[in-house]
Amino acid sequence: MTQAGFAATLPIKETYVPASPKTAAFPPVAPSPVRQPFEITQLGHTRIDDYHWMKDDNWQAVLRDPGLIRADIKAALIEENAYSAAMLEDTKALQEDIFAEMKGRIKEDDASVPSPDGDWEYYSRFETGAQHPIIARRPRAKEAFPAPIPSTEDTRAAEQILLNEDERAKGTDFYETSDAQHSPDHTLFAWGEDTQGSEYYTVYVRDLATGEILPNPIESCDGGFTFSPDSRYIFWTWRDENSRPAKVYRRPARGGEDVLVYDEPDEGFFLHVGTLSSDAFISIGGGNHETNETWLIPAATPEAVPFCVQPREDGIQYDIDHWDDRFIIRTNADGAIDFKLMVSFAEKPARDTWTDLVPHRPGIYITGSGVYKRHMIRVERENANTRIVITRKADMTEHEISVAEEAYSLGAAGGYEYDTDILRYSYTSPTTPAQTFDYNMETREQVLRKVQVIPSGHSPKDYVARRLYATAPDGQQVPITALMKADTKLDGTAPLMLYAYGSYGTPMDPGFSIRSLSLVNRGWVYAIAHIRGGSEKGYGWFLDGRKYKKMNTFTDFIACAESLCDAGYGTRGRIVAYGGSAGGMLMGAVTNLRPDLWAGVIGAVPFIDVLNTMSDISLPLTPPEWPEWGNPLEDEEAYQYIASYSPYDNIAAKPYPPVLATGGLSDTRVTYWEPMKWIARLREKSTSDSPMLLKINMEAGHGGASGRFEFLKEIAFDYAFAIWAQEKKGERKA
Repeated sequence: MTQAGFAATLPIKETYVPASPKTAAFPPVAPSPVRQPFEITQLGHTRIDDYHWMKDDNWQAVLRDPGLIRADIKAALIEENAYSAAMLEDTKALQEDIFAEMKGRIKEDDASVPSPDGDWEYYSRFETGAQHPIIARRPRAKEAFPAPIPSTEDTRAAEQILLNEDERAKGTDFYETSDAQHSPDHTLFAWGEDTQGSEYYTVYVRDLATGEILPNPIESCDGGFTFSPDSRYIFWTWRDENSRPAKVYRRPARGGEDVLVYDEPDEGFFLHVGTLSSDAFISIGGGNHETNETWLIPAATPEAVPFCVQPREDGIQYDIDHWDDRFIIRTNADGAIDFKLMVSFAEKPARDTWTDLVPHRPGIYITGSGVYKRHMIRVERENANTRIVITRKADMTEHEISVAEEAYSLGAAGGYEYDTDILRYSYTSPTTPAQTFDYNMETREQVLRKVQVIPSGHSPKDYVARRLYATAPDGQQVPITALMKADTKLDGTAPLMLYAYGSYGTPMDPGFSIRSLSLVNRGWVYAIAHIRGGSEKGYGWFLDGRKYKKMNTFTDFIACAESLCDAGYGTRGRIVAYGGSAGGMLMGAVTNLRPDLWAGVIGAVPFIDVLNTMSDISLPLTPPEWPEWGNPLEDEEAYQYIASYSPYDNIAAKPYPPVLATGGLSDTRVTYWEPMKWIARLREKSTSDSPMLLKINMEAGHGGASGRFEFLKEIAFDYAFAIWAQEKKGERKA
């Protein structure tokens, strides 16, 4: 890369306080960031990035301490935030109403269903008004098949508080925990703590006999750790200066020297640690988006050097679990696109010892599996719905848990105990609040343990959820889940929000949302497009929306929008498109491709500057993301293809709709400058008078504000923008 006249500081004033739209004769004036050409030459191609200066050269330090942000960048972000607030000043009462509605759907003193382990059962609960939970335990209930969860007051009887997150969060602008685990012998409790949003965690260990936090916590952890089954050690993953989980260490659980266990040489492989279900092995996993590898350490000798199960092979994925006398392997080996289950009876289960157990069935995606002493479960997804299949070890017979609704989400919740016949699972649908069941895998008896309470009231019969299909340009049928009030007229008059993600094989399962009801209750249709790039119709659905087929993700979304309008669920030009992270990239792409369809576009922490980000190897996710997008540093085809759709690079002189981009200053996944640059270039290029708004949380990372209520305020802001954009649609000129 070459630099052309880069300015270290730019003449942007520190503060910008526009007049309120309610009293001013003219609307607020949009910020006009300085354009500073920066020349980039790559594989013989030269491009100019006028807003490269928005990336702080000291970004690694900024992630750990946002106060180190360069002064001119900070001033620009303050100005953008003030402008966005001023433009939406008229919606402040609406934001407060939406927030109050969403908060009113939360049981403030809620508690999880206790999860048994030995003589104890562990759970989390909230105090009324608290942003963060309390994690606690109590002596285990003695009944063999427990009754439904007791009241919150009963839950507190004889409890021992392990962690009060609200107390720990005092005095911080951001607070989030990662793993929170008790040791297998129940004498210690550990948790990871992030107070910046940067995902660098400090792991603390509490002695449960004394209640004291042990000295010398683990620093620079990525948040992932596990106790060894004998409770003697903690294995943890170290996050390097580029924010990558690159090494695994072992230290005595009560403190002591860290010993390096595994150092990953490939910067594109991210590591994680855990234990297998039988507690016979500690596992270290590493991988990117298409290849992985697993190392095991016998639990009986936790100081031993890990052995590799099967060396990595490009394109081959596997995960492994231990079922007493055998290993169960879920893998895509042998061309099993939608994965299959294999079994090995070997002491060290290398690939040549694997034999088929559940064969590959195209279109039926095995998303996961788990084992208990006498049973195995697997979760399958077919045509955007899920089911749980249970296998009895004694005779290998199967039965399944399934639901007959059009659209729903079914998931296995797991637990601490291996020697049990009880499976905990959850069920929800767009109209039905979450239900938690304990299911006896042997007798098939089940007990409803909890129903999500909606304090402000909710009647499923007042709503309708439908599964629709859109025809993509290549003929593929793309599922859509649509939620609306039962009396909503399907004549195109209802405003429509269309949400999607469409990357990494991550499905958008159709569950109950306390948030979307604030739109639906106002007469909106809320729809989820299950587009390619996700895995709703199998792993092949993902493969057809990645790398050199990424354009399918964007055209699928557009086809869903068109199909919904043709069926009367909305009207072209009155749709608000919404997506976050890689779904924010989707928002940028469809805004470039079809700006006429949208009344407004919301890109939350949007991965928008794809070509530049995938060319910057210092960024945390770049090397491991190359299998997903391609490597434009070395591959001409990848460069050309990414350049053809990269939202930031394809902004042109078009009549764009209003756009709201949000981000977090400490975000390690989608750095703050991506939405910042997007809005600057949209504002520069758009031929319409539509406002381009940027809102950066100066105290948060990728997940936005911490705390269950503060986060809802951010959603309320997004939804107020959506309603505002709809209402202003007729007032804008192209």
